[in-house]
Amino acid sequence: MVVISSLPFYTQGRTGRQRGDGVFDDSIKALQLLNKAGFGKEGSGLILNLVYNPAGAFLPPAQSALEKEYKKALMDRFGIEFNDLFTNTNLPVSRYLDYLVKSGNYESYMEKLVNSYNPVAAANKMCRNTISIGWDGFLYDCDFNQMLDLKVSSSSKHISDFDVASLNSRDIKVGQHQVS
Repeated sequence: MVVISSLPFYTQGRTGRQRGDGVFDDSIKALQLLNKAGFGKEGSGLILNLVYNPAGAFLPPAQSALEKEYKKALMDRFGIEFNDLFTNTNLPVSRYLDYLVKSGNYESYMEKLVNSYNPVAAANKMCRNTISIGWDGFLYDCDFNQMLDLKVSSSSKHISDFDVASLNSRDIKVGQHQVS
């Protein structure tokens, strides 16, 4: 079993600025509970992966170097173990799109995205094989869809109605973004 959790950064300040007050502490508690249940522990077979996405109009740093920083900081400060860290590029939707437009960064950020396009990374996008679960239990193809309130195209739209067969046969929803 694999759990993938978003953790904007390994410090309270940066995470709070990106996700709001209290999110960091709640995230740390949840990660500690997952560790207690065996997730992220060597040899348990229970995988705990984290996702980082930048908080500004820039692309994420090198994944391998950032993973080392996360592992050291989370272990030293909170005793948290995890398997892998994935860096994610922010898609300009919802609040992030508003931020880019208001800050005058939209055009330059879109240019960065176009110039940095990596078809190999696109082929491995999480929404192709991972379900995102909202705080309220609703299911989404991608965390980006969660921001756009685009629930899965399936009879299984909520964790309480979870049906693997229905989810495996669904089409992935897209909005202004696309999965190619």
